[in-house]
Amino acid sequence: MAELDKLQGQHLDVLREVGNIGAGNAATALSGLLSKKIDMNVPAIKVVGFNELMEYVGGPEQVIVSVFLRIQGDAPGNMFFVLSPEEASSLVTELTGATADNLEENELAISAISEIGNILSGSYLSALSDFTSINMQPTVPNVAIDMAAAILMQGLLEMSQENDYAIIIDTTIEEEVQQSKESIKGHFFLLPDPDSFDEIFQALGVEVE
Repeated sequence: MAELDKLQGQHLDVLREVGNIGAGNAATALSGLLSKKIDMNVPAIKVVGFNELMEYVGGPEQVIVSVFLRIQGDAPGNMFFVLSPEEASSLVTELTGATADNLEENELAISAISEIGNILSGSYLSALSDFTSINMQPTVPNVAIDMAAAILMQGLLEMSQENDYAIIIDTTIEEEVQQSKESIKGHFFLLPDPDSFDEIFQALGVEVE
């Protein structure tokens, strides 16, 4: 496995560039779908140990909205797009105009979150695949609303080795509203399978052991 101390600023800069390409593609797709101007950017990318993920979203008992999908292809793994319930409701309302109260019982909101998560995940994976020349394809997304521990363990249980890491891609989605911008923040958690982590970073020029 690659060691975290080998991932220097330049390596994270490469990942951020890939993330911004994916964000740009996703913004174009969302803008066309919704017929309104959408901007997206990636303000930060981090590589952390799995045990830090739940703390990153506010702790294991924090309720989150997640779009989960499995990555298939030459570098399999798991991916989550995570929002707070408040951010998820705002995203649905601002992007579709639909009321997004009581998310668990709102089929239209869940469908919208699933579609948005599918577009974003596909855009990020396509950019990463193009940049690394590694084939990576997303499965059909699954939306869940639950405590962070219950949701994230779905991905963590598939990882049997202790020294596995996750790539966190912070994402800001902005919609232009009457000459101002309203922004929503979410997070992508990319959890490559153990062998996939090395393959991805080798393709990005990171020396691994």
